[in-house]
Amino acid sequence: MSERYQQYIDGEWVDGAGDETFESRNPATGERLGEFYRGTPDDVDAAVSAAADAYEEWRALSRIDRAEYLWDVYHELRARTDELGAVVTKECGKEISEGRADVVEAAHMVEWAAGDARHPNGDVVPSEIAAKDAYMRRKPRGVTGCITPWNFPIAIPYWHMAIALVEGNTVVWKPAEQTPRCAQIVAEMFDDAGIPPGVFNMVQGFGDAGNAIVQDDRVPTVLFTGSAEVGHLIADTLGGESGRRAACEMGGKNAVVVTEKADLDIAVHSAVMSAFKTTGQRCVSAERLVVHTDVYEEFKRRFVEAAREVAVGDPLQEETFMGPLVEAEHREKVTSYNDLAREEGVDVLVDRTELDAEEIPEGHEDGHWVGPFVYEADPDADLRCTHEEVFGPHVALLEYEGDVGRAVEIQNDTAYGLAGAIISEDYRQINYYRDYAELGLAYGNLPCIGAEVQLPFGGVKKSGNGNPSAREIIEAVTDRTAWTLNNSKEIQMAQGLSAEIKTDEDN
Repeated sequence: MSERYQQYIDGEWVDGAGDETFESRNPATGERLGEFYRGTPDDVDAAVSAAADAYEEWRALSRIDRAEYLWDVYHELRARTDELGAVVTKECGKEISEGRADVVEAAHMVEWAAGDARHPNGDVVPSEIAAKDAYMRRKPRGVTGCITPWNFPIAIPYWHMAIALVEGNTVVWKPAEQTPRCAQIVAEMFDDAGIPPGVFNMVQGFGDAGNAIVQDDRVPTVLFTGSAEVGHLIADTLGGESGRRAACEMGGKNAVVVTEKADLDIAVHSAVMSAFKTTGQRCVSAERLVVHTDVYEEFKRRFVEAAREVAVGDPLQEETFMGPLVEAEHREKVTSYNDLAREEGVDVLVDRTELDAEEIPEGHEDGHWVGPFVYEADPDADLRCTHEEVFGPHVALLEYEGDVGRAVEIQNDTAYGLAGAIISEDYRQINYYRDYAELGLAYGNLPCIGAEVQLPFGGVKKSGNGNPSAREIIEAVTDRTAWTLNNSKEIQMAQGLSAEIKTDEDN
């Protein structure tokens, strides 16, 4: 494969300012998937200039006309779901049903954003003066910088960009360097749709390209999904600049609470899904299972059995539940946290860090394989392994006594606040959790993974400072103007304020 994939800037495929390239490889096999020009800060500068130049003409279109470009993208996503799902699986390693679901979620987001173009946009607000109309209008903010992760390489870019574009913003996108082939496909779809030059721009590359977007004061809004460390740097950079805004959705140390009132069939199923789907590489994956003492032993027995047997293998095969980790560096991180847990004295129940040779599919010896790692720990112990995000199939069982308030106390004992679930047949316990768990995404009698595009997706505490998805993203990429229009020939003021102009002659 000799082709080198290019940047997409101002409606053209270009090599960019530099000659350095990087490769994409299949994390299950090591197979080379493509070579890509590495974007530079100079490429970002060119992309931002193009987006800024295109902005006025783009914003002048109606929301409905802007959305028309997205309908072409929607139909292509639907027509190519199986094909693109396989590309997702080959490049980021998640099993094939998840690869297809990534593409379907992208289609849902585009459908939602394009359909929203014909929905009411703004609010009519009653004025206390009968002769006045009051309402709010939204206006686009300008160039939107989008920085997206590798684990949902088709879906999350459309979370960011579809709404930003419909609302009248132009876009400069820096996709994850681990999944550039998927990013190439996203860019090709916009090009196929005939989107005007400069409205959408893509710069492939690494952190220096993303930082160039953040540092450019012509970019009033940055949308970010990724690690807490990077997200906090972005938020700190933009938070001190008047007129600039960041919406960042970051990681978590998520938990599933299993109370004494739980249906254990639902509990075990939800825990396995939460912990091991996507090989634990979701920002909403559960790394803590908080289980009541009355059901702890039975839950532990069943969960441990499932963790020992869960199918790790070729992600392109339908019978696989867990694929590989995304890259060698990430496998080193996950392995180091498994080692740390042992050093911190936990009781290890399942250790599939190093898979047996027969578990690794033939021809996949170069993949970044790891299996489930499960251990028991004291919920009150100050352990790094139970408080720091691992982003892999690394799971702590935490036994608790007492009422649901105690479980929620353990749930909240982390710097993060992204996702969580409670498993209980008692609605009072569920409602207590609903009211007091410090979360942005909460689930009852379900895994804590999964998202529907019409709902906001984001966290609290260290997990986020905004929702760069669904309807809540509208708040990030638009500004609201409160309008008051007087329909009378006289001026009347609210709150009884006098509108009479007095002069010295009146005294």
